[in-house]
Amino acid sequence: MPKMKTNRGAAKRFKCTGTGKIVRRKAFTSHILTKKSTKRKRNLRQAGLVDATNLKGIKRILPYM
Repeated sequence: MPKMKTNRGAAKRFKCTGTGKIVRRKAFTSHILTKKSTKRKRNLRQAGLVDATNLKGIKRILPYM
């Protein structure tokens, strides 16, 4: 059986933690920042975890993660 290909776009966006969870960046940080509160912008800087509903699809496109 041939090797599986990793989706390179996804590989740049997701990382794996030591416990096997998948870390992602948060959305809504690029523009129209004036109407967002400082607290909201500060919380968007932290990385988030991928939700369980999306985990199966991400593991499919990142087979060696």
